[in-house]
Amino acid sequence: MAPPEPEVFDVVIFGASGFTGKYVIREALKFLSPDSPLRSLAVAGRSRDRVDAALRWAAAPAAPPEGVAILVADASDPASLAALASRARVVLSCAGPFRLHGHAIAAACAAAGADCLDISGEPEFMERVEAELHEPAAKSGSLIVSACGFDSVPAELGFLFHSRQWEPPSAPVTVEAYVSLQSTKRIVGNIGTYESAVLGVANAGQLQALRRSRPRRPRPNILGPPPPKGSLIEGHNPMGMWAMKLPSADTIVVKRTLSTFIEHPNGLPGVEETQGFAKHRKNFWSSVKPAHFGVKIASSSLSILVRFLVAGLFIGQLANFPFGRYLLLKHPEFFSAGLFRRAGPTEEEVKNASFKMWFVGHGYNDVAQASQCGSKPDKEVITLVSGPDVGYITTSIILVQCTLVLLSKRGNLPKGGVYTPGAVFGPTDLQQRLQENGLSFDVHVTKSML
Repeated sequence: MAPPEPEVFDVVIFGASGFTGKYVIREALKFLSPDSPLRSLAVAGRSRDRVDAALRWAAAPAAPPEGVAILVADASDPASLAALASRARVVLSCAGPFRLHGHAIAAACAAAGADCLDISGEPEFMERVEAELHEPAAKSGSLIVSACGFDSVPAELGFLFHSRQWEPPSAPVTVEAYVSLQSTKRIVGNIGTYESAVLGVANAGQLQALRRSRPRRPRPNILGPPPPKGSLIEGHNPMGMWAMKLPSADTIVVKRTLSTFIEHPNGLPGVEETQGFAKHRKNFWSSVKPAHFGVKIASSSLSILVRFLVAGLFIGQLANFPFGRYLLLKHPEFFSAGLFRRAGPTEEEVKNASFKMWFVGHGYNDVAQASQCGSKPDKEVITLVSGPDVGYITTSIILVQCTLVLLSKRGNLPKGGVYTPGAVFGPTDLQQRLQENGLSFDVHVTKSML
C-alpha cells in the first residue's frame, strides 16, 4: 500500500526560531482556527529544538495548540526546502539576512507553485528575485512578494492612501515620508536590519551591476519640479522635528510599484477575480497619483539623528573591507552608537516602542498650473500612519494580515510572479485589516499654501 500523502499546510513559517520569527508565530496563532482562512500551520527552521522553543514562547502562557507541526529545513539544503515548499500553500520567509538565506526558499516556492511572502528590506535581494524568479513563478502560479513587513508596507500603503487624498483636479508633486521611532524605554533596532545594512553596503556594486543588466522600467511622468536635495540634517518641517534622509528600501519599493502602475494602469488582474473586485481594482488605481517620493528619519531629539549618522558613517567606511565587516558584525552596539545590539531588544522594550510615519505632500490645487512657467506648488496634504514597534510587532501584524488576504482572496490576486506589496495588496482590504489590528491611517491636514 502506498504511503499517505504528506499534509499540506495553509501556512509554513520558515525561520520560525529567529528574533522576528517567534513574534510572527505568536501573531499567526491568534488567527489559527477552523473558522479562519488560516486553518493549518507549520513552523520550520534548522533546529527542531529551537523551533519547538520558539513555538512554546509564542503560545505562552498556554501550551501550543495541537496540530501545529514542526518541520526541519535549512536554507543551505535545497532538498529540505523543496520538501517544505511542497507542503505549503503559503510560505512566510523570516530568515535573514535575505541575501544569505532568502533566495533558496523563494526559488523552492517558485518551483513548487507555493506562494511566498517575506519581510526583507534588502533592495538587491528583492530585485534579484524579481529578475531571476518572476518568469518561473508566473508559470507555476507562485506569487512571491517581498517587503511584507515594516519594510515596506507602511510606506507603500501610506503613499497610496496619501495619493488618494488629492481630489481632482489637484495632484501631488512630491511626497516625503518622515519616520519617527518612539519609546518610553531605550530604542533598540532589529539586529537583522543592521546586518542587512552592512552586507548591502558591502555588495552595493552587485546591485548596480544587476540594474545595468536589466531593461530600464518605465517611470511615471510627474508634472512640476522634483524636490531639492536640501541639507544633510533638516531643521524645519511641518512636524517641527529634526530629520535627515534615510537610505531605506521604502523609496525603492514605492518606485517599483509606480513602475508596475505605469505598465498596468488598471492594476494586476486576478487569476479568477470577481466582477466586483475587477471594477474596484480599476477604480482604485484610477485614483492613484504618482509623485516624487523619499523617506527621512525624524526625531525631536537631535542626538538620535546623530547616532543614526554615526552608524551610517561607520558602515559606509568599513563595510567594503573584510576586516571592517568583521568588526561591524562583531560589535554592533559600538558601531551603531547603541542603536542595535546582538541580543536584540527585550520584550519590555518591544512593548514600549511605537512609530509614526508622516507623509508630507506638496502639489497643486489644479494640476494644470504645474505646466505654467515659474509656478510653485500651492497645496499641502499631510497624512499619518502609526503603530506599535516596527521590527517585531508591526512587522508581524503586517505579514500575517497579508497572509490572510492571500488565503481568503487568492482568486482576486495575480496568478503568479514577483511583485511588490503595493502592486498586489493595494486594492485589497489590507489597509482595513491593519487598522483593525493596531495600525492607524489618518489625514492630518489639508491646506492651501497661498
